Amino acid sequence: MRLRREWRKRQRSSCTRGSGGAPVLLRRGADGARGRIGRADTDFIRLPRQHFQQPSGGAAVSRLWKSRLRNLDKPFVAATLLLLLLGLITLYSACAQAGDSPWAGNFGRQLTWLALGAAGLVLACVVSLHLLRHLAYFLYGMAVAALVLLLLFGKGPGVARWLQLGPVQIQPSELAKIAVVLALARFLTSTTTDLERPLDLIKAFALGLVPMALVAKQPNLGTAMVFGALLLPMLFWAGLSLSSLFIILSPVLSFVASFHRLALTGVLILVVVALLILRARPRTIAFTLVMNLAAAAAAPILWNHLHDYQQQRILSFLGLREDPMGLSYQVIQSKVAIGSGGIWGKGLLHGTQTHLRFLPAQHTDFIFSVIGEELGFVGTSVTLLLFGVFLRRCLMIASRARNPFASLVVVGVLSIFAFHILVNLGMVVGLMPVAGLPLPFMSYGGSFLLASLIMVGLVANVSMRWDEY
Repeated sequence: MRLRREWRKRQRSSCTRGSGGAPVLLRRGADGARGRIGRADTDFIRLPRQHFQQPSGGAAVSRLWKSRLRNLDKPFVAATLLLLLLGLITLYSACAQAGDSPWAGNFGRQLTWLALGAAGLVLACVVSLHLLRHLAYFLYGMAVAALVLLLLFGKGPGVARWLQLGPVQIQPSELAKIAVVLALARFLTSTTTDLERPLDLIKAFALGLVPMALVAKQPNLGTAMVFGALLLPMLFWAGLSLSSLFIILSPVLSFVASFHRLALTGVLILVVVALLILRARPRTIAFTLVMNLAAAAAAPILWNHLHDYQQQRILSFLGLREDPMGLSYQVIQSKVAIGSGGIWGKGLLHGTQTHLRFLPAQHTDFIFSVIGEELGFVGTSVTLLLFGVFLRRCLMIASRARNPFASLVVVGVLSIFAFHILVNLGMVVGLMPVAGLPLPFMSYGGSFLLASLIMVGLVANVSMRWDEY
């Protein structure tokens, strides 16, 4: 919250001078509604000098790009490169121990996707933020259309998750995450958007929930949850109050607690007490209680619509169904692999759990287990440290950016990466149900690696242009 307050304060106070030395001011639109990004106490916004002094000639363009490269966040770049390197080393070890020819198998394909992702990263770095904002709704429409086509013509083992584009299979849901972030950032920074109006709040949720429903229909519940996870941080960064966030989140608590009557009663009491502390109006309290009861009533209906394997995963996680040779097998072997690594690990290419194929999905969702077994506590600690630096620098870039659209894009990207990391690591050590979410920069997966590098390029783009509106 401190970073968000500092960022919003800079939005109101930032001012530079034009070529004549006087402050450069532009008139703001006649709105000024609360909860809007970039809202100031005055009717003016101030633009930096770069907005008016356009480069001319090759030398000027060269100077401009040198200036932007100096602005590039070096710790962010270093953390990304080290995570990619560690991921490639671990993936090579996992593929080699699985008996594959690593250069011709999954590892070789990952290198191909890495090259494509690097091209996408560079493109995302150099594209104008204003152009991205202009194309946001178009890209969102393309993403939704691709998800609809996926349900009609998609391919996959029992599910419809991939589109065949010539010799390449691509997962549109991964690229749709980027489109949703761009569309939400544009909508939330529009001068006509007011988060205090319920209709605008519903529109913002619709932008995320439409692709979420399409992805859940595939079915791909893990990826579908990502679309919901990026919504709330972006709304909070855009100015939605904590009380409003609590009202939105409380039905989720009631949904989870609905399977136990005592737990549901406790949640409802907690909601009422919290709203009284927040001094909510009686009408707001009544509306929130109705929403919570509706969520609790909908839980059994949605449970019956889950696929059997999804229900079994949740029951196994909750300890309601023990199946050490079935659904619990992956998590058990994962914890054995991590625990057997000790302090320093068994060494690369010497992991017994992976070498003897006790660990399923060792090169995809459970690759962190390979790090734990072969590099030990030291390797896992370094990995977590790098992820921490990566996420921290994303937050700093978002708080530093003067362009509201750019700042929200970084927050959306940060939310996606943070959710993937949290769920994947929790899943690997048995703290969360198996959701099928890959670990960024490390798990095998072409579409996810491509989308991840494009998102890294967007963050790098904002870091280079942090002082531009």
